[in-house]
Amino acid sequence: MSITTSSRIRIQQEELERQSLSTYAALSAESKGRARHEEKCPIRTDFQRDRDRIVHAKAFRRLKHKTQVFIDPEEDHYRTRLTHTLEVAQIARTIARALRLNEDLTEAIALGHDLGHTPFGHVGEEALDEAYREFVPGASFRHNEQGLRVVDFLERDGRGLNLTWEVRDGILHHSKGSDDICSESGDTDGTLEGEVVRIADRIAYINHDIDDAIRAGVLCEEDLPEDCLTVLGRRHSQRIATMVIDLVENSREKPDLNMSREVVEATNKLKDFLFRHVYELDSPRMAELEKAKHLVKELFRFHMTHPDLLPEWRRSAIKDVPGRALAVCDFIAGMTDRYAQQRYAEYFMPEAWGAF
Repeated sequence: MSITTSSRIRIQQEELERQSLSTYAALSAESKGRARHEEKCPIRTDFQRDRDRIVHAKAFRRLKHKTQVFIDPEEDHYRTRLTHTLEVAQIARTIARALRLNEDLTEAIALGHDLGHTPFGHVGEEALDEAYREFVPGASFRHNEQGLRVVDFLERDGRGLNLTWEVRDGILHHSKGSDDICSESGDTDGTLEGEVVRIADRIAYINHDIDDAIRAGVLCEEDLPEDCLTVLGRRHSQRIATMVIDLVENSREKPDLNMSREVVEATNKLKDFLFRHVYELDSPRMAELEKAKHLVKELFRFHMTHPDLLPEWRRSAIKDVPGRALAVCDFIAGMTDRYAQQRYAEYFMPEAWGAF
């Protein structure tokens, strides 16, 4: 098959998007493009190509050993950052397909949305942010911004993945923090597909973090707000289905995404319940997070005084303290939980004491 002939496959897919997708969908043939020009793939659209690059990235593989909420769990069924990512991608694709949005773009953003996450979940992010500012006042570390650094620069030893503008924008703006679902925030997405991922991320973590908290003994089913269960459902799958179906029914052929007031209020109340009773809870399991926070800060301080232990391709770019601090941020943010534990044991614990 010649290149000219095979290119027709991609062109046919691009034409199919024009014919079948919503007027509000992002079309791959009309992408704003990449920072560096590349020849088109003969058989894949630009968004399909981005999805494949993310799946094959080293940062994506490392997600399987990064904490979602519970650190280094003893049993096999707690979520990791990778399984969270896959759940977000599944929910987001379901929504995108139902709304006739670009499923390939949605999947690419969903699979890449947490590439910038640190070891040990959000406490790792907090620790890295605080440690960074010890050396560079006014600086900040945010996992969504780090995700963009990963795909733009850190993957392929400084060459990056050269993704399309639409995927990069979705990765940068995916995080809602503790904001209410469907609320206006300071960040806006360039595509409706990016907003789908933002909401799918919230739907996924609200429900699977409840599931994991109950499994861990941090919560009981009876603890959940009764009025939320009445609206959303009593089972994990029921709650996800209610949120997704309500979102689709209230967003079809519209330029923005909405839920009914009843479902929005119940979802936001359940989110607030999680923050109070799981994420901010002073329990033995959550206390382990404070140890992790200390570990991250100590690793940061250690590497600020030992930049020779950073990857060689990063050492050459260090010119001053801010540059060194940024390189240390990049290095630690990319660590898995177990790699961070190994490095801490190597640097701070006498060899005779054994592993961390």
